[in-house]
Amino acid sequence: MTEPTGLRERKKQRTRAAISNAAIELFLAHGFDQVSVAQVAEAAEVSRRTLFAYFPTKESLVVHRFADHETESARVVRARPDGRSPLEALREHFLDGLGRRDPITGLNDEPGVRALYELIFATPALVARMLEFNQTAEAALTEALTETAGVEVGEARVAAAAIVAVLWALARQNLAAVVAGRPADEVFPEAEAAAEEAFRLLDGGFGSLGRGSGVANATGKERHG
Repeated sequence: MTEPTGLRERKKQRTRAAISNAAIELFLAHGFDQVSVAQVAEAAEVSRRTLFAYFPTKESLVVHRFADHETESARVVRARPDGRSPLEALREHFLDGLGRRDPITGLNDEPGVRALYELIFATPALVARMLEFNQTAEAALTEALTETAGVEVGEARVAAAAIVAVLWALARQNLAAVVAGRPADEVFPEAEAAAEEAFRLLDGGFGSLGRGSGVANATGKERHG
């Protein structure tokens, strides 16, 4: 008798989580380059073949934690309310993430999150994989802009590259402050101000994307360039 689909899927999710947790625990304790895939498989009590069925590369054992965010900006643009420009939607989403201390914004001082980010930025192979992550984000955002905001492909590609680069820079700046030992609550006001300024600058170059003249400023008025 076959297992119900829901049960099989939950078992897969548990196995995936167990493998990733074992890997990250080993990487944090010994270093990414010092731990082999075989050691991860042994710690997770699975075969190498099973491990690679869930994670095609060693790097994916770590960066899959951010997989849901890879096309997040594109999803935000596609799901924005009528009358909201792409930049307005992205700005509001990022500011909301700061308020929630979403790890993807870099503004999260939980020890486990901070340790994971420190591992990534100390490991060239993981940094390279995160840059690939950004390339995927750019491609997805380019497509979303062309399909939902009536933007020409060339302009959408440039805008997407700029937006993804800004989000990446903001996250790294926030993380640097947290890694230096500052509480996230203390960093929040300057992180929020930096995000506002970054989106103001983006608005200066790409405020005509989609509907409206650009991102609303702090007073709620539209900024006209």
